[in-house]
Amino acid sequence: MAGERSTHRTLIRTQWDAAMRWLFACAGIPLLFLLVVPGLTLAQRFSFAEFLHQLSERTTLQAIKLSFVTATLTTFVVLLMGTPIAYLLARRQTRLLRALEVLIDLPTIFPPVVAGIALLLAFGRMGFIGKWLNEMGIDIVFTPIAVIMAQTFVAAPFYIKTATIGLRMVSTDTIEAAALEGADWFQTLIHVTIPMSWRSIFSGAALCWARAMGEFGATMIFAGNTPGRTQTMTLAVYVGFEIDLDQALTLAVILLSTSAIVLYATRTFMAVGSEDD
Repeated sequence: MAGERSTHRTLIRTQWDAAMRWLFACAGIPLLFLLVVPGLTLAQRFSFAEFLHQLSERTTLQAIKLSFVTATLTTFVVLLMGTPIAYLLARRQTRLLRALEVLIDLPTIFPPVVAGIALLLAFGRMGFIGKWLNEMGIDIVFTPIAVIMAQTFVAAPFYIKTATIGLRMVSTDTIEAAALEGADWFQTLIHVTIPMSWRSIFSGAALCWARAMGEFGATMIFAGNTPGRTQTMTLAVYVGFEIDLDQALTLAVILLSTSAIVLYATRTFMAVGSEDD
């Protein structure tokens, strides 16, 4: 009898646990609905014929080209200048560097408009640095360079944060072993540290590129919205909802599909690489 009661209690507990797991999972359905349905609705409005028609429009092609070019240049700049920062943050732990890490992360939580105003106050014609540049005949605001600077400001922290995590995973013992084998600092960096953390670097670069593609607020204020010069796809979508809804939908679908492809490819690539290890 005691054994039957124990089995019965175990069965009840198992059923209760299963019910609680389902109830816990169902609590996320409203949020999942909110996250997934808008994107699917946007894709459902996609018309291939209208897509081809919009690609023949000059302003549409200009916005697409500018977005891809500036996002790629932004990612290249961030890789070149952000990797040393990530390496420094990964290899050293001081109060000053922890404070620097906080400052680097701040643009990720800045409201887009605030980011644009901050850039304008710093690099505008009468800004803290911009006034000196203006005296030298260098004008940044409302130029393609301003687009890249705005994208870099908001996207660089994503790369630096991700790369720092990967670089921190390279153990000190491994670096010391390379030094004992006769490798200098630069050889260790190129042949040991970066190859062992390349997945994080690649993932951070992909996130940086995707974030740069979707940048809006800082670009609007700091670079303006001039077709063919500073109007990226996100800015064209904003204008299109008031003037040309078909153009806005076409560009929105391009942005959505591009981001989805980049994220899916990155995660698949990372997963395959992990399995190979």
